Amino acid sequence: MAAATDLDLKQYIRNIPDFPKPGILFRDITPLLADPIAFREVNRRLANHYRDTRIDVIVAAEARGFIFAAPLAIELGVSFAPIRKPNKLPFDTHAFHYELEYGTDTLEMHIDGVSRGQHVLVVDDLLATGGTVKACCQLLQKTGAHVAGCAFLIELTGLNGATRIAPHSVFSLIQYT
Repeated sequence: MAAATDLDLKQYIRNIPDFPKPGILFRDITPLLADPIAFREVNRRLANHYRDTRIDVIVAAEARGFIFAAPLAIELGVSFAPIRKPNKLPFDTHAFHYELEYGTDTLEMHIDGVSRGQHVLVVDDLLATGGTVKACCQLLQKTGAHVAGCAFLIELTGLNGATRIAPHSVFSLIQYT
């Protein structure tokens, strides 16, 4: 078996054609999550990339982003604040309403999840078009926080999500065109 630092993380991503609808190639992360060495290596690589970056809080939108954000927060010794769909958080929230291709959506975060001036890392499993992450960044800016960057396990570079969330920096461990 290869040393963890030599792991090709793409080997742990399963391709599911035509899911959730015809023409979509779904990148399934569950084989990676099932392998503790690969999962630990993802956390190590993300943490190493951000060790010298000022980060006070890590946030993630539900649900798959939570899988990577929580252990990364522990590894970096910072707090974790979840961002959720409306009416899922039990305390007072900041809300951000944003436009989708066919309608609108809303994200919420506890008012004490992030404070003005804090440096926040946004984490998710996958960067596609960047719509949800852009909304997370806008919600954070509304609170007066500074977005320190956006980190992903997978980036679908052909969908130009990094361009959509600019000027925020993007770091991804796996890229697909």
